[in-house]
Amino acid sequence: MGTRYSAAVVRVDAGGKPRFCRAYGVLRSGAGAPPAYPDTRFDIASLTKIFVSTVALALVEAGRLALDAPLAGHIVEWRGTPHEPITLRMILAHVGGFRSGADYRTLLDCNVETFALSAPLAGVPGAGVVYSDLGFIALGVLLARSSGTSLARLVQATLRGFGARTAGYEVPAPERRRVAATERDAWRGLVQGAAHDEKAYLMNGVAGHAGLFADAADVARAGEWYLGAVHGRPSPLRAELARSAVAEAAFDPVLRRGLGWALKTTDENSCGARMSRSAFGHTGFTGTSIWLDPERDAGVVLLTNAVHFGRGDLRATRAAVCDAAVAALDGG
Repeated sequence: MGTRYSAAVVRVDAGGKPRFCRAYGVLRSGAGAPPAYPDTRFDIASLTKIFVSTVALALVEAGRLALDAPLAGHIVEWRGTPHEPITLRMILAHVGGFRSGADYRTLLDCNVETFALSAPLAGVPGAGVVYSDLGFIALGVLLARSSGTSLARLVQATLRGFGARTAGYEVPAPERRRVAATERDAWRGLVQGAAHDEKAYLMNGVAGHAGLFADAADVARAGEWYLGAVHGRPSPLRAELARSAVAEAAFDPVLRRGLGWALKTTDENSCGARMSRSAFGHTGFTGTSIWLDPERDAGVVLLTNAVHFGRGDLRATRAAVCDAAVAALDGG
């Protein structure tokens, strides 16, 4: 573990209840580092997209947004441009035509939100899947405008109303040393309790695509909002809407897309070979992931700081954790 990440938490749920939760390692490298605990908060990176998607769907339920109406009514900059046909469903399914992202070094003197809204599209809206941070940055702008408040306040209020206890963008200064550190870089030094994602960092840590911190319980809770709806348990989202979010909204040969969620497409996906074809989940660049299997009514959360000793591919580790959890649930 020491060469890949310093801290990890694994949590396995079944039937909407925790079956296993254990912490490993320490919060950062070096002497005297405090241990990780099951309730340690991690920078969850792109798992932020799941929480922000949930906030968007809550606004759909409230009648503030529509899934299939062009968003130019809310984002006036898109009127009369190639962006004009883009809908909320397209953004959530990563078929809005946005570029995937941008090198943060080209954005140091830019307003990142303005860039995301105005950068030329990579393709025609609706034509195909391009996993896009820029689309979710634009989504953050949309949510703030349509709710009349800041994205941070909207997300915080919605998630607390849905039962989340730790998920949030800002870690108070006295608590930052109790968060798993991510990377030490030449630009910022040791990143601990601040957004690791550079674009989110340039946005003061508040963005639609990254920037949230949460513990394993809240990440599992986010999965239960959808898995519970599939199995008839109470969910803060209307069951029909929650179920539609984990159904295929856009096909891709590598990883199909729901609304915010990724859907298992092959046994090479990071959920491993044992989860069923109906599994849905998401990963985060810092070393986080959640996968849920409706056929088993079970979910696996893995939180790590896998960028702590260098950036590398964690797919095999994620798959091995999921395979081991499923094997245990299946009795071997």
